[in-house]
Amino acid sequence: MTDKQINEAAEKFIQLIKEQDERSERIKAQGDFIDYSSLDRIIIGVCGGDGIGPIITNESARVLAFLLKDEVEAGKVVFKTIDGLTIENRVKANKAIPDDVMEQLKQCHVILKGPTTTPQAGDPWPNIESANVAMRKALDLFANVRPVKVPEEGIDWTFFRENTEGAYAVGSKGINVTDDLAMDFVVTTTEGSERIAKLAYEYARKNKKDRVSIIQKANIIKTTDGKFLNIAKNIGKDYPEITTDEWYIDITTAKLIDKKRRTDFKVFVLPNLYGDIITDEAAEFMGGVGTAGSANIGKKYAMFEAIHGSAPRMIKEGRGQYADPCSMLRASVMLLSHIGKQEQADKLERALDICMYEEKKIGITGRSDGCTCEEFGNYVMETLSNL
Repeated sequence: MTDKQINEAAEKFIQLIKEQDERSERIKAQGDFIDYSSLDRIIIGVCGGDGIGPIITNESARVLAFLLKDEVEAGKVVFKTIDGLTIENRVKANKAIPDDVMEQLKQCHVILKGPTTTPQAGDPWPNIESANVAMRKALDLFANVRPVKVPEEGIDWTFFRENTEGAYAVGSKGINVTDDLAMDFVVTTTEGSERIAKLAYEYARKNKKDRVSIIQKANIIKTTDGKFLNIAKNIGKDYPEITTDEWYIDITTAKLIDKKRRTDFKVFVLPNLYGDIITDEAAEFMGGVGTAGSANIGKKYAMFEAIHGSAPRMIKEGRGQYADPCSMLRASVMLLSHIGKQEQADKLERALDICMYEEKKIGITGRSDGCTCEEFGNYVMETLSNL
């Protein structure tokens, strides 16, 4: 390794430090969360994405419009369609999110977003950043919230994944120091750790959950994971009625499949990468990633999405109409709750439980031996009408 290579890598690292310090200062300057009850109208962006994304997103928007019929007719809720977040448009603009699409997103209060394609090695697409990661950073959607419930198994988990830091914060800005040495970076700030921990504990208090588990690997990743752990533990001291415990990420993945221990877990707070992995594992208990939705919460904006990908093979094979909308519908439950429409959120959650687990008059298989996405949406609305 030459001095020139070392100096070039050091210059890139210096720039990353400056960028993250500026981001930390921006977090400090933020105000309070938006009060949706004070708005004359709430704008819901419907952003289809790639593959099966437009199919399941539009179906979920149709169910939302059904539930919010009175508010829509009164002009208190407006749906805004945003079509430009496709892999083709992103590649053409050479940006994770084209500028015109970003402007449209910022005109909305909440966004219902379909899955998007993220290029990886071997794909025909250039190596542009994940649209999800870019949106979370641009709109400062710092909390990824994913509930997992399986009542018959005693499972009632809610995951609070830090969304803008950790291993994903500068995931596209790693350094190839030489042909033999590549380095990536993990970012943890005081402000970022405090706000995700506070959100998790506040949720636990409001929903009468008596345990918050801090997930990390501070025994090995001592600096960044250690900082996250210590900050979350300090926040926990302000909530004496809630038990705080701490778990390493590897043993947590094991204990989630331990029937004797997994029912002890209630609320999880964890860094970005660990949260991404473990929430996919957790979703399997509920029927797979196709059944789970997630919320991405910031102080000014919020985005709600499925946790699975864009399923390009389904489109290629002509099976797009059979895509499962349940993940987006579960995300829609969280959207309704977030904007203060709790009654409608509870009704939709109950209808989905009936349609997916109890009554099951029709079912999604992803193929012609099951119902279509639209038929399942009709089933949900029929069930809603009977509640």
